[in-house]
Amino acid sequence: MASYALEGLVTDQNFDEGAYLLANPDVSNAVRSGEVESGLVHFQLLGRHEERRMRFPTSLISEAKKRKLSDIKSILRADLKSVETDSCYDFLSESLRTQFNIIDTDSVSSNGYDQYAMKLIEDNKDGFVLDCGAGKRPVYFDNVINFEIADYDSTDVRGVGEVLPFIDDSFDAVLSLAVLEHVKDPFLCAREIARVLKPGGSLMCCVPFLQPVHGYPHHYYNMTSQGLQNLFSDYLDINEVKVYESISPIWSLTWILQSWVAGLKGQAKDDFMQMKVSDFMGSPGKYLEEAFVKELSTEKNLELASATVLFARKPIKE
Repeated sequence: MASYALEGLVTDQNFDEGAYLLANPDVSNAVRSGEVESGLVHFQLLGRHEERRMRFPTSLISEAKKRKLSDIKSILRADLKSVETDSCYDFLSESLRTQFNIIDTDSVSSNGYDQYAMKLIEDNKDGFVLDCGAGKRPVYFDNVINFEIADYDSTDVRGVGEVLPFIDDSFDAVLSLAVLEHVKDPFLCAREIARVLKPGGSLMCCVPFLQPVHGYPHHYYNMTSQGLQNLFSDYLDINEVKVYESISPIWSLTWILQSWVAGLKGQAKDDFMQMKVSDFMGSPGKYLEEAFVKELSTEKNLELASATVLFARKPIKE
């Protein structure tokens, strides 16, 4: 099992302007708009302390990708239209875009694998692992098929999770990490994941429960542990459902508080920052007139809502 690092921490010794801008779209936009002179200037002023990363050229994986695309050709569905390019097999047709509400976006999901995902990849080093909704991976593995709606440099196959372009029983294992909340039909996607998994194959699926809205580009559903099991129980034997360190409740708590603070300004923000945990132990209704509640931005109210209410009307047929 070979792997290729596509991202790395920037240092004074390895700084590369192009690689820095590629990994940091916000800096690239700032350079284009004239807000900052160059990526190097940004790194010297801020990036070094922010531990910014840089993205290496795709030429590093060109040969590995070519071999992989050749190896997986036999497991691709012949009944779906596709376009073969030098970088991926593209099954994202206009009809699928429309059906599943796929839009272009500047949002980028780019995360590494944790120890549990790495174990699954290593346990299947002689087979193929489907990373279903891979995002822009910082490390490229020759036994992992990166499936995405976006044409990232690490993407191997492009399409939608609800219509996977692979034949039945294709993969020794499947990863679905923080993806099913973003698909329009998670029930159909779960059925497709089970379809392409070989008998005896393993699935690792992570879906948020108490997390704020984070669209890539959409965020449709959060799930309880029972809801997550319900997606797969008709197709797979559930071994366990667990909460480990990197998805423990503390991540939800800090995320919510940090987002809340970001939605406040001025005195309301300052006062909120001085509050203690014990200050929040009363009935929620008692806080409704407080500035940190009334002055929270509309955007943050939607992101952090306890619930949202939909009002709709069925059209009258003419």
